Amino acid sequence: MVGLTLPPFLLARAIDDGLAPGDSSALAGWTAALLGIGIVNAWLAIMRHRTMSKIRMEATFRTVDVVVQHSVRLGAALRRQITAGEIVTIGITDVQRISQTLTITGPGVGAVLAYVLVAALLLSVSLVLAAVVLVGVPLLAVLVGPLLGRLHGVETTYREHQAGLATRLGDIVGGLRVLGGLGGKDVFAERYQRGSQTLRAEGYRVGAVTSWISALGVGLPVLFLAAVTWLAARMAAQGDITVGELVAVYGYVAVLVVPVSSFIEGGYDLSRGLVSARRVVRLLALEPDGTHREATANAPEAPSALHDPASGVRVEPGTLTALVSARTAELAAVIDRLGGFAASAARWGDVRIDDISTEAVRNRILVADTEADLFTGTLRDVVAGRREPDDEAITSAVHAAMAEDVVLGLPDGLDSIVDAQGRNLSGGQRQRVRFARALLADPEVLLAVEPTSSLDAHTEAAVADRLRATRSSRTTVVTTTSPLLLRQADTVFYLVDGKVDGAGSHRDLLRDRPGYRSLVSRGSDD
Repeated sequence: MVGLTLPPFLLARAIDDGLAPGDSSALAGWTAALLGIGIVNAWLAIMRHRTMSKIRMEATFRTVDVVVQHSVRLGAALRRQITAGEIVTIGITDVQRISQTLTITGPGVGAVLAYVLVAALLLSVSLVLAAVVLVGVPLLAVLVGPLLGRLHGVETTYREHQAGLATRLGDIVGGLRVLGGLGGKDVFAERYQRGSQTLRAEGYRVGAVTSWISALGVGLPVLFLAAVTWLAARMAAQGDITVGELVAVYGYVAVLVVPVSSFIEGGYDLSRGLVSARRVVRLLALEPDGTHREATANAPEAPSALHDPASGVRVEPGTLTALVSARTAELAAVIDRLGGFAASAARWGDVRIDDISTEAVRNRILVADTEADLFTGTLRDVVAGRREPDDEAITSAVHAAMAEDVVLGLPDGLDSIVDAQGRNLSGGQRQRVRFARALLADPEVLLAVEPTSSLDAHTEAAVADRLRATRSSRTTVVTTTSPLLLRQADTVFYLVDGKVDGAGSHRDLLRDRPGYRSLVSRGSDD
């Protein structure tokens, strides 16, 4: 910015000291200086562009990194506190706007320095011209101020609607099969269309304000340039300033168009950047729920019993335990407590799970939910999870989960691509892939929620037999009402209203608990 103010000064000297008096040596000297500063300015322009690009890229990646790291830290609490659409818009739009906003710092400082330098140079030419510039430039920025405030308001509204619409689109895509089966696609499509039309209207409002800011950012400096040039020309005609000084004044004010535009564009970027930054800060302000804990006690070193006082369930180490209830929510609550996903008095050996660090619990206790996420990638990587993709171990886990037909049914076997959330798999296939992943993890304690709910009887029977064999020396808990799984369990807990109403083998409970018998036999007394 400062370099841009030097050519008008050198040009004025070349005219007044060389061209006007006919001094060839002076003209050549000032011309050479003008050429030199032009080369330096060209090099500075290249370096400025490289620096700004580096700042933008670094800011983008650093912001993405901190957002992803915090999202991972939030874990299971993320979905309960923020929508998927919000995360998408933050990662795509807000991060870019924040990085763009950071690039106003260099040009902003340069604009201030150039403004001060031009004012000082104009003082040596004319006090009147210096006063006009000193007052006029801040006035131009003030004129745009109200529009920047207006932009901040409409931009915030637009971004909120955009996040909501992105969330709705994700829900529609995720539930497309269900909506198709229920005949609800047209209804949701109409709602999405209405939402998108509302968003379009908000976008027009943002565009209207933005267009005025852009127009004023270009038009006002040009009008100011014309006014100052007219004033300087009159002064030159009256003999108050020289021809060289007239050229210099025109050059100074023309150069000021760049700083003034930078001020206006910077204000525009800053207004948008603040909207995006507040959204990112709002995400970073979210705190994990009670599922993330620091250690106040050590986990038991040897395999130990899990006990949930709230329900009365006690799981002995190395056994296959089944939980049965007419209300699946009650079973999920027990699993959450035993798995450390909910604050409770549940104990692992002699230690409260709440007192053990989250990392220690997750390393040894795995909760396998039927709705666990399946990330996009090859089937091999999906099943492997965080383990190294060992084909032999994967094949064994796939066999235990009765998922061989899934591998054989895909075009490239284990190298086939699985879509996000397994959308290119059927419900039963997704369940078996999730179960294979849980078995491959081989945790000390596996808490499996309805692991065979989507399987046919033949497949379910095979999974039950293989689960018993695969987890023979490990602690395993399953929630189910399937007799095929229950007959494999060492102990079955029958819960009524969230409390243990009976415990024993499947055969014992069939004999002694009519409610249990009715539940697992689907209402048949045979």
